[in-house]
Amino acid sequence: MADKLWGGRFHGQAADWVDDFGASIHFDYQLAKEDIEGSIAHATMLAKQGIIGEDEAATIIAGLKEIEAEFEAGQIHFSVKNEDIHLNIESILTEKVGPVAGKLHTARSRNDQVATDFHLWLKHRLPAVKAAITDLQQELVTLAEKNVDTLMPGYTHLQHAQPISYGHYLLAYYEMLQRDFERFEFNEKHTDILPLGAAALAGTTFPIDREFVADKLGFDQVYHNSLDAVSDRDFALEFLSNSAILMAHLSRMAEEMILWTSFEFNYLELSDSFSTGSSIMPQKKNADFAELSRGKTGSVYGHLMRLLTVMKGLPLAYNKDMQEDKAGVFETFDTISAVLKVFTGMLSTMTVKKDKMRASLKGDYSNATELADYLAKKGLPFRQAHAVVGMLVYQGIEEGTALEDMPLSELQKASDLIEEDVYQVLDPVTAVNTRTSLGGTAMENVQKEVESAKKVLAAR
Repeated sequence: MADKLWGGRFHGQAADWVDDFGASIHFDYQLAKEDIEGSIAHATMLAKQGIIGEDEAATIIAGLKEIEAEFEAGQIHFSVKNEDIHLNIESILTEKVGPVAGKLHTARSRNDQVATDFHLWLKHRLPAVKAAITDLQQELVTLAEKNVDTLMPGYTHLQHAQPISYGHYLLAYYEMLQRDFERFEFNEKHTDILPLGAAALAGTTFPIDREFVADKLGFDQVYHNSLDAVSDRDFALEFLSNSAILMAHLSRMAEEMILWTSFEFNYLELSDSFSTGSSIMPQKKNADFAELSRGKTGSVYGHLMRLLTVMKGLPLAYNKDMQEDKAGVFETFDTISAVLKVFTGMLSTMTVKKDKMRASLKGDYSNATELADYLAKKGLPFRQAHAVVGMLVYQGIEEGTALEDMPLSELQKASDLIEEDVYQVLDPVTAVNTRTSLGGTAMENVQKEVESAKKVLAAR
């Protein structure tokens, strides 16, 4: 007879390497606390409903708490022979309290048990993700407030486009992270549903109280379809999707930090705490932590595609394929937690080279749109104004003269609408501060958005 807890109808045994292939204990040991938490709630409910005796429940719960203490102390050894965290804990519980441990599995299956553990695991960790996003947002807002009046080139196609406030730039990432925060907030809603009580797929004949268990475990609601309860992994897919979008945002910021700490840009300098050197080139200071964060984006994308592919063709309800649902989520949580912390550290310790940012606007023709707008406001159709300024830019490039350095007489050859006040318009400070439309880069706007963001963060 087989030695598995489910082995009653089996009379042969698998080879050790087959057991190893089928086991998930290599990674789902991370569900140990959640498995015990769910089992304690389940045992409490079974006793309340008269399905098992109060004394039996007390014995089971005492044994589970002892296992939990030993697990936290690093004294538990899990076995591949017992496949997963559920059977490992049940086996250890049986050693501790005897055959009564077998009553714990009344009215449940590993199918609804693992789904419950997974929900609990993510439910416990989503607040930490939101808190880490908030910390990074706070750092962005703090830095933005210090740099409301720091001018820099805004880029399109990585070419100088128009002058902007560096504070405005930083708040763009605040806004991206705000959407990330809201996505994880919505993720909590779909994670906060209890599968336990669905049993294998069809519910149970025992008079269980699922709402009681949900209350004990802190779930907001229960699944209303037993098939869906054991086969749903949308909450995990949402987490991976949200994490992938978050990493896309952070990777974009990393790319700019890497560029802007280069000799050619020299807009930023990362602290020594978040830089590394070279084993051969003594002068090097590399943005390795930004680079590594950028690189880890691929792993998170991969975990999303992995689970989407696992789930795409599964018939209802549970299938062994779904054992592949957890490892990527576990690793993704670790990755985004670390990367968010690294970014918060990099931003809080880096040096912003304001003078270098401002100097890069000199002679870059990023004030060309200001001149076109100036002419349009004087009645020249914008398309004609665009052409006039385009010719002046060409002339300036050929002669090596910036628009703001051209004599008024030269500017007036291009258009007699140009007057002495044009030089104020061409000043980058004016270019920034006249962008007062909602969402624009004017310093007054940026300061208002800083105050608005501070209120949002304080409300958390």
